[in-house]
Amino acid sequence: MANVSIKFNNKEFLLSCEDGQEEHLEELLIHINQKFNDLKNNLGNLGENKLLLITAVKIMDEYYETKKRVDQKKNELKDLSNKFRELKSLIYDYRDKKEEEVKKLNANHSNFKNEIEANHKKYEQLIDEAADEISNFVEKTKLENISQ
Repeated sequence: MANVSIKFNNKEFLLSCEDGQEEHLEELLIHINQKFNDLKNNLGNLGENKLLLITAVKIMDEYYETKKRVDQKKNELKDLSNKFRELKSLIYDYRDKKEEEVKKLNANHSNFKNEIEANHKKYEQLIDEAADEISNFVEKTKLENISQ
């Protein structure tokens, strides 16, 4: 344990604290001393005990107001975190649905392409057959004209 000598309300005090916490204790006491002196200047000399009590109440009031704000910010952060998780889930769902739609479109495209190729072959076959029939017809007509 370390000892720290501090001055409060023009009186010297020796306080103990954990090793390494000396500077922190001195900072705290500077703030307490400042609050005490501000109250003493604003309210006059009401007596040391009453000023110490009012100082303690003011410090606790500041503490609880700060704690309320911190708790409020924690709740806001928790709400934002929940909304972020929900949004993230929606994004993944949207992505999965879009990937599924792309797969369906690719399958449909492939089927359509195959159908076009099959129809193209049938069309060429029909043209070849029609050409053959026309050639046969022309050939028959020539033969009939020659034989007449």
